[in-house]
Amino acid sequence: MKFLRNTLAVLCGFFMASFLLTSCVKDNDQSKYQVADFDAEAALKWNQMFLDVERYMGGYRPGPAPRALAYMGLAAYEACVSGMPDYNSMRSLYPGLSIPDADKNAEYHWPTVVHYTYATLMHKFFVDPPSDMYTRMSDLENNLQSQYGADTDSKVYERSKEHGIQVAEAVWEWSKTDAVGHDAYLDPFGDYDWQAHYDSPGDWVPTVPGPPQPMFPSWGEARTFAILPSDKLCKAPLAYSENPQSALFAQALEVKNAINDDNWEDGQWIAYFWSDDITGLTFSPGPRWTAIANQVIEKDGVSLETALFCYAKLGLALNDAAVACWHSKYAYNFERPESYIQRVIDPSWEPTLAHPLNGWTGFTPPFPAYPSGHSTMGGAGAEVLTDVFGNHYGMTDRSHEGRTDFPGSTPRFFNNFYEMSEENALSRIPLGVHWRMDCEVGVDLGYLCGRRVNNLPWKK
Repeated sequence: MKFLRNTLAVLCGFFMASFLLTSCVKDNDQSKYQVADFDAEAALKWNQMFLDVERYMGGYRPGPAPRALAYMGLAAYEACVSGMPDYNSMRSLYPGLSIPDADKNAEYHWPTVVHYTYATLMHKFFVDPPSDMYTRMSDLENNLQSQYGADTDSKVYERSKEHGIQVAEAVWEWSKTDAVGHDAYLDPFGDYDWQAHYDSPGDWVPTVPGPPQPMFPSWGEARTFAILPSDKLCKAPLAYSENPQSALFAQALEVKNAINDDNWEDGQWIAYFWSDDITGLTFSPGPRWTAIANQVIEKDGVSLETALFCYAKLGLALNDAAVACWHSKYAYNFERPESYIQRVIDPSWEPTLAHPLNGWTGFTPPFPAYPSGHSTMGGAGAEVLTDVFGNHYGMTDRSHEGRTDFPGSTPRFFNNFYEMSEENALSRIPLGVHWRMDCEVGVDLGYLCGRRVNNLPWKK
């Protein structure tokens, strides 16, 4: 009996030890969550904040804002990719980009990593936001800090915070090596002399009201992430002609007459729905596609992993689209419809874009027309969002819902993202600021940029 009791004691001890060991291993495995186990809150809230702040930042549209989205999105993705087992790091694609690795044997709270990655870079990209925007950024930082600090162990939280900050700092240092793009918002005009580039009618000239020089003449040489050097030059525009039978004259008439047809009311609504031209009034045309992505991510409740994948791809595509578009703009240096129509057809004609914050009417954005920046970035955005969310994703765009200070705020339903990009492109015609060729070629250039980003080796 004594032997049996001892044997039972040993067996019981063995099974108890096995149970405890198994439980510890199980608990330890459960504690090492993957990025997909969390919701998208941290990434979503910071991208929503980006739109609120960027709206007021002079010098950020049209190129520096998409560039900032690219670096922020890439940084957040790279900070978390070790917790995304189906995804590859992109760092090896970019010479000079050195990102600290997460400890594979340690636990991370991925929302905290994302939070500090974005918080760090928001302050670096937006160094002097309006005071109320700075306060809102600080409030978001404090709220998420308190929330995530309470959600996880203090050691895990501090490790996650440190990793997010370190990755953000590394990406910021790499951003500095882009001599053209980094800090370009501080001097949007540079020393470019438009008169030295004017050879004959059809070349760009300043439009009134507006600056006497065009914006971001060197932006076409800023860093890109996916496109080839040859992708930056789109096909040539229509041949210049003042002949009433020419294709260019016909496109000028289309712009001139757009405000006089029976559908003008709808045309004006659509034109302002997509405008996003005016600093202080709305976010800019590239980030508009982040606003669209935000709506999808929030509505569908996607995981943090999907959100990071989406924001990284979208930022890179918008950046490359802006660079390619501006390279082509200054290579072709084509004038705005306003200049042609006033010189050749009707001296009294003016576009319909208004600048309600300073009272300007008949405003045209100050840079060459061909191709359209709205169209190019819209094509890139649609290509990426289609790849992430599907070709048949119907949605109502509520980007400006509730606004009463400009026309076109009523939400609009679209059957897919391509439908959105096509309408966005052609909306520039009834606004009076683009030729049809600008819009059609621009959206195709954007699709190319989006496909280049989609084809990067994101997944294993």
